[in-house]
Amino acid sequence: MAPATPAVALLGATLAFANAFVPPTPTVTSSSRFGSIRMMAGSVDGAAASKAPPMTLTEKILARAAGKESVAPNDNVWVQADNLLTHDVCGPGTFGLFKKEFGPRAKVWDKERVIIIPDHYIFTSDPRANRNVDILRDFVQEQNIKYFYDITDRGEFKANPDYKGVCHVAMAQEGHTRPGEVLFGTDSHTCNAGAFGQFATGIGNTDAAFVLGTGKLLLKVPASMKFDLNGEIPDYLLAKDIILQVIGDIGVAGATYRAMEFGGDAIGQLSMEERQTLCNMAIEAGGKNGIIPADAVTQEYVDARNAGNRPYTIFQADPDAKYHSKYAYDLSSLEPVVAKPHSPDNRALAKDCRDIKIDRVYIGSCTGGKTEDFVAAARILQGNKVSVPTFLVPATRRVYDDLYSLTIGGRTLAQIFRDAGCIDPASPSCAACLGGPADTFARMNEPLLCVSTTNRNFPGRMGHKDAGIFLASPYTAAASAVTGHVTDPREVFEFSNTRHPAETLASAPAKNSVFAKK
Repeated sequence: MAPATPAVALLGATLAFANAFVPPTPTVTSSSRFGSIRMMAGSVDGAAASKAPPMTLTEKILARAAGKESVAPNDNVWVQADNLLTHDVCGPGTFGLFKKEFGPRAKVWDKERVIIIPDHYIFTSDPRANRNVDILRDFVQEQNIKYFYDITDRGEFKANPDYKGVCHVAMAQEGHTRPGEVLFGTDSHTCNAGAFGQFATGIGNTDAAFVLGTGKLLLKVPASMKFDLNGEIPDYLLAKDIILQVIGDIGVAGATYRAMEFGGDAIGQLSMEERQTLCNMAIEAGGKNGIIPADAVTQEYVDARNAGNRPYTIFQADPDAKYHSKYAYDLSSLEPVVAKPHSPDNRALAKDCRDIKIDRVYIGSCTGGKTEDFVAAARILQGNKVSVPTFLVPATRRVYDDLYSLTIGGRTLAQIFRDAGCIDPASPSCAACLGGPADTFARMNEPLLCVSTTNRNFPGRMGHKDAGIFLASPYTAAASAVTGHVTDPREVFEFSNTRHPAETLASAPAKNSVFAKK
C-alpha cells in the first residue's frame, strides 16, 4: 500500500468526523389514503429492529450499511458500499480522479468489490472510445481487479470469452446483485438492481473515485414513495407498460431524490427480468433508486448465480413505515401505452397513436433487451412480416445465445426474427440507446421516427437531435414493426384471457441460457 498522501489524510479526517455526527431526525409525513403496507414473507434484519422506529425498505438497508439502528429521510450518513460498478464511459474519469486525490500508487479499498464492465461505445472505430476500454484494462492490471469483463477483439465479440455486454443486465446474470446490499454505479440506470431488494443508485465520477479509495460515501437518506401494484396482469401488458404508466402519472420529476418502492400482490406475477424493467426506469421519474422487496423468486435467482457465494440479508419494510406518498394501481385495468417524443412522461395509449407512421423499430438496451423482451417480440412476430427496418440488440452474450437456442413453435427466436424480415441481431452492447459515435449500430443519423424498447426519448438521445422516439414495450414495438405505425399489440396479435408470461413461452433452452436457471 502506498503511503498516505495529504489528500488521503484529509479525506480520512472528514470520514472520521462524519461518522461521529448523527443529524437530528426530521418529522416525516405521509398519506395513508391507500392503506398500509403488506409485510411479505422472508427474513428480516437483526434483533435491534424491535427497538428501532418503523422504516421503509430503503431506510432499513441504508441503516445497516451506515451501522446505525435507524435512519430517517434527510439524515446524512456515511454508507458502506458492497459493490462499485463502472464502465467504459465513466471509468476512465473515475480512475483519473482516484489517482489525483489518493495518489498515483494508491490501491482501491477492495479489489473484489469493484466491477468493471465495458458496454457503451464498444463496436466502433472511434479511437477515443477504443482508448477508454484500454484505460479500463490498464487500471484493472494495476489494481488486480477480480471482476473485469474485457473485450479486445471488436470484430467478433464471441472471440472474447470474458465480454458480457450491457452492465446492468450482466450484473444480474453474473451474480453481482443481492438483497440487502448497497450498490453504487457510475451510470444512472444502476437502479436496475433494485429489483433484487437492494439499494442501487447511480453516482458521479467524483463520488465513485471516493468510493474506490474508501469504500464509503456520504449519502442523504431519500424519502420513500410506495407504489402498490395489484390485480391480475393482462396477457397483453408488460412491465414496460406499467412503469410508463407510473412515470406518466407522476412526471419525470415526480420522484426526484426519492426511493420508489414497488409492492402489491402483482409483484409475484413478475419474473426477475420484468422486475428489473420496473426498477430500471425509476431514474426517468427522477428517483434516487427503485426497489422491490425480495421474495422466493428473488432468492432462487440470486442463489443460482451469487458470485463468490457472498451471504446476504433480506429486509422488509415495516407495516407502519412512513412514506412520502402512496399510489395504488389495478393492473387488470391498464392498457398498452407509449411515451411520445420527447419525454418519458409524455404518455399516451398506444391505440390512440395508430395514425403515426414510423421509420424503424429498435429492440434492445438494459430496459428492453433482455431474453424475455425478445421472447415477447418473437411471440408477436411469428407468422408476420415487418414493414420497417427492425433492429435487434441483445443486452448480453447470454441473451444473444438465447436467441439462437430458445424456440417458440419449433423455431428459434432468431429464425422467427429472420423470417419476419428483421435485421440480424447485433453484437451485445448499449449500441444506439444513447446515440454514440456515428458508426454505432442502429444509430439514428437522420431525423427519423422510431418505436423503441429503450428508456429515454429526449432530443438527440439515439443520435439525430430531430429524431423522434416512442418508448414502448416489446409487444408494442413488435406490433408497430408489423404495421409501420405506432400500434397497440392487440391489433396484431390475439392475446389470451389468461396471462402467459414471456418466461413460459419459449422452450428447449441451452444449458447456459438464463431461462435454464429460472
